[in-house]
Amino acid sequence: MYTKYYGFSTTPFDLTPDPEVVFMSEAHQEALAVLRYGVVGKKGFLVLTGDVGTGKTTLLQTLILSLEEEIHLCMINNPLLTRDEFFSMVARSYDLVWEGNKAYFLIEFAEFLKKAYHDSERVLLIIDEAHALSVDLLEEIRLLSNQVMVGQDVLSIFLVGQPELNPLMGSDRLLSLRQRVGIRFHLKPFSLEETKQYILFRLRRAGANQFNIFSEDAVDLIFKVSKGTPRLINIVCDHALLSGFSQGKAKINAQIIRECVRELQFPGEKNQLPVAADLQDVRKIPPAVKISAIVIAIFGLLLLLELLPAARPYSPLGAVLPDTWLQHIHKLSGYFGG
Repeated sequence: MYTKYYGFSTTPFDLTPDPEVVFMSEAHQEALAVLRYGVVGKKGFLVLTGDVGTGKTTLLQTLILSLEEEIHLCMINNPLLTRDEFFSMVARSYDLVWEGNKAYFLIEFAEFLKKAYHDSERVLLIIDEAHALSVDLLEEIRLLSNQVMVGQDVLSIFLVGQPELNPLMGSDRLLSLRQRVGIRFHLKPFSLEETKQYILFRLRRAGANQFNIFSEDAVDLIFKVSKGTPRLINIVCDHALLSGFSQGKAKINAQIIRECVRELQFPGEKNQLPVAADLQDVRKIPPAVKISAIVIAIFGLLLLLELLPAARPYSPLGAVLPDTWLQHIHKLSGYFGG
């Protein structure tokens, strides 16, 4: 709708992941290098985490496009499966037979891995949204790796998901799986500078004739409300361009961004945009920490009063501490001139 108005050849902030249009921040470059190394380095299990909307799926698609022909790939992006459904998807991806018998499937899978090894091929299993897996299914996935013969490190398994995957992996039942994870990486959101570069990158790829469509204060506000999350940056920028078009504005300023954020905010949502909990203001102190700090401060004040001889007749510590403890505290008062 607004593409012609702003001189674009295509929509710049499309929400659909496009591996052909990938802005590589420093963290994304490192993450992609880690994924590639997980394949060529034969590292077995790899765990990649990142908050919602940080670009994990786009990175996976970019990786897949770069894979060579001698890699057999199975990618599962809906892990809410039963055990039989999981084995059925794996079998279909690798052109194996699944007839509901796990024992027969494992024998066939082991033969498949053996043949891939002798043909100098690799086998890659990627599970996106892995934080939604059950512990039972994670254990089944680990047991799949047991089919690899000694010295034939042909199979790589990537578990990719939100940070909730980490505590899930912490289950006592998954100790053996954790010991097999050769690489772990957490994908961070954009910095302010990367957010600016990302917006320019998107405008340039859309064929923009001018790149100052978003004012500097608008970009600063976009970063503030999105916490550097690419998906949210796309949503806000797309909404802002539509608003700017409807208002006849050639340039998007902070006021337009504020209006868009208010329209995008869900009723009852405490944050301006739906960002992950660990992307919220790090200055916010958890209630338990605040209570602990208050208790320590009160005890410190009472201890200080106990060190002053004039205040001892009114000391609350005398009602809760043993007399021997109080005597030791009173001895310390000499160091303070008491």
